[in-house]
Amino acid sequence: MKRRLLPLLLLLGACSVDPTTGYLFGIGDPVRGAALSAPVRLGNTAHLAGDPVAAARGVILLEFIDDSFRTDPLYMHDVSPANQQIIRRGRDEMRAAVGIAPNAPAGPLMAQLRDFANALEAGSLARAEAALSGPMFPLGAEATLQRLRTLPRLPRVSEAAGAAANEINRLDSRRSTIGG
Repeated sequence: MKRRLLPLLLLLGACSVDPTTGYLFGIGDPVRGAALSAPVRLGNTAHLAGDPVAAARGVILLEFIDDSFRTDPLYMHDVSPANQQIIRRGRDEMRAAVGIAPNAPAGPLMAQLRDFANALEAGSLARAEAALSGPMFPLGAEATLQRLRTLPRLPRVSEAAGAAANEINRLDSRRSTIGG
């Protein structure tokens, strides 16, 4: 039965805009929902080209997964080191492609990218560019925006998206075995 619901759940999970706002797909767990929707949303980042808002939200999604798997008490002790490493490599590739400082802290980075996406959606290019300023965006707002507009296919990001979903499936399987 779970396998028949998976396509519907993938569709519902892909509709969510911000991984920190909750997911039906994650059954109330935004980390689970973000990880399970990652292959659909980040499996081929080239489909985000031309849509800097979707690209910024893709960056937020991957940052959220990486940060949550390392710091969320529900996940930090159970995520396999191999999958965590794959996710970190994907996050690093995404940061390099967009022009984000490698040492940018995840929380403030996600907040600035969320501000950028919301401002651009509201039609305020000036506010959007202001959100891409500061040391986290060393290339400057204009270059970062251009990179978000022209995001190529990023193979490490695709692998990270798959690893995140696989990790949730592995944890679900392990938890259902322990619980039943």
